[in-house]
Amino acid sequence: MKSARRLLFSLCCALTLQIFTGGSPAPLPDRDLDLNRTLSLELDLSAARRRVDPRFLSVTIDASLASEERFMSLLSSAKIRTLAAALSPAFLRFGGTRQDFMVFTPQRRRRAAAAASCDVDVLPWFLEERLKEDWTRQQLLLRTEDLQRKYHRVHFTELTVDLLHAFSNCSGLELIFGLNALLRTADNSWNSSNARSLLQYCESRGYRMSWELGNEPNSYEKKAGVRVDGDQLGLDFTRLRDMMSESKLYRDAGLYGPDVGQPRDHRVDLLEGFLQSGAHAIDACTWHHYYVNGRDTSLEDFVDPEVLDTLTLKTNEVLEKVQLVSPGKPVWLGETSSAYGGGAAGLSDTFAAGFMWLDKLGLGATLGLGVVMRQVFIGAGSYHLVDDNLDPLPDYWLSVLYKRLVGPEVLAVRAGSGYGRSKRVRLYLHCTNRSHRPGAVTLMSLNLSKKPARMSMPELVSSSTVEAFVLQSERPGEEGLYSRSVRLNGELLKMVDDTTLPVLAGARLPPSEHLQLPAYSLAFFVLDAKAAACH
Repeated sequence: MKSARRLLFSLCCALTLQIFTGGSPAPLPDRDLDLNRTLSLELDLSAARRRVDPRFLSVTIDASLASEERFMSLLSSAKIRTLAAALSPAFLRFGGTRQDFMVFTPQRRRRAAAAASCDVDVLPWFLEERLKEDWTRQQLLLRTEDLQRKYHRVHFTELTVDLLHAFSNCSGLELIFGLNALLRTADNSWNSSNARSLLQYCESRGYRMSWELGNEPNSYEKKAGVRVDGDQLGLDFTRLRDMMSESKLYRDAGLYGPDVGQPRDHRVDLLEGFLQSGAHAIDACTWHHYYVNGRDTSLEDFVDPEVLDTLTLKTNEVLEKVQLVSPGKPVWLGETSSAYGGGAAGLSDTFAAGFMWLDKLGLGATLGLGVVMRQVFIGAGSYHLVDDNLDPLPDYWLSVLYKRLVGPEVLAVRAGSGYGRSKRVRLYLHCTNRSHRPGAVTLMSLNLSKKPARMSMPELVSSSTVEAFVLQSERPGEEGLYSRSVRLNGELLKMVDDTTLPVLAGARLPPSEHLQLPAYSLAFFVLDAKAAACH
């Protein structure tokens, strides 16, 4: 397996080299030869299979942004706030590897109230440009820390908290702040004194927010030489919940955890131990998922249905364990993206990443996850939604369309042909977001093949009008999968200015028995189905 992955990685490097030197990349293998045949769709519009949280698609800001506190000022950019506001309603998780090396060090100096105004761009353009340049260099230092697993303690002040809260508040996002769980006492229990100081400051400012404790506790030994078992972790969360209950502002606030990494070798020991001692303390059980290693992956992985299907196995393992120990407890993906290790450069930030992202949203809702938090809205790595120039990447536009078109009710859809089910056309069905069109349904569609697909609609919707939102790369063919730009119904998507998004209009199609799905495309088809489940 490892030798195969090394071969694929070498192939990916060769493809990238050919692209930048003007050569033609070797074609991806086409394993679905029957896509030129019509796929017949079966839809069940009578009742919703389940309902996800309206904030299902949520985002994260990696704690690495606070590695030097001045970089947090990027969150005061009018441009970044405009981009974030388009993803509301959503949670905004502030956490990641470096949250467990952050220590609140208050300066106890009152800041000017004007900085909290949402109507004023508090970050001058010249300072924004300087910070963006410096952040590019800072990421190289952070990358070195990650590779060497040598992390430095980061001291942050009230400024970080103020900027985070102002950003989330002005963008309409609900802040979840990740606390440091590696502050330990002599008996290896959590030292809560620093967290208490932070909560007291936030309460004094009236900051409404939720909390987490620690990030991927299964990796503490590797990154810090500290071992915490599940039972102790549950007791730590109980301590935090007790501390929150002493606060008038936070006694009813959300507490989420334990943010464990995905199961490996079918083992969920730490999660099981945590649930037994700490499930009562949390409002939702969180875990992390990535498909592949960012340092050892390929373009083929990003469009491989077998890779996408691995989410089902991992999710079911977590859901079954939570249901067994703590029935009814919501389960969230508290951090997730395409590739771990900071993402796969040249893949996780391109059009190709959209297949993993949209499939995770569709499949995650179908399986029963309540919230999916995308790593990362802005921060270090290659899997961000917004690049280092604060310009939106393809997955950002995909996320905005999802927010506008997809409602929380999950419906059933199946697709097949005379030759069985197609592996390279993947479909998910929800009620349409009611602010867009009551009673309609939204068909999310992915074509992982270089061949177009034709879908035959059942009689109950064949007479419906259709609004099509088809996303394709800036360039056609496999080479376009590496693009960092995207077209909606043929129009290149880009911001009008720093405070204005383009009009994301659908293409009106007449009633038809068939829908066309172009090669290597992602699409939302809004059908005026007057579905009983969607009223």
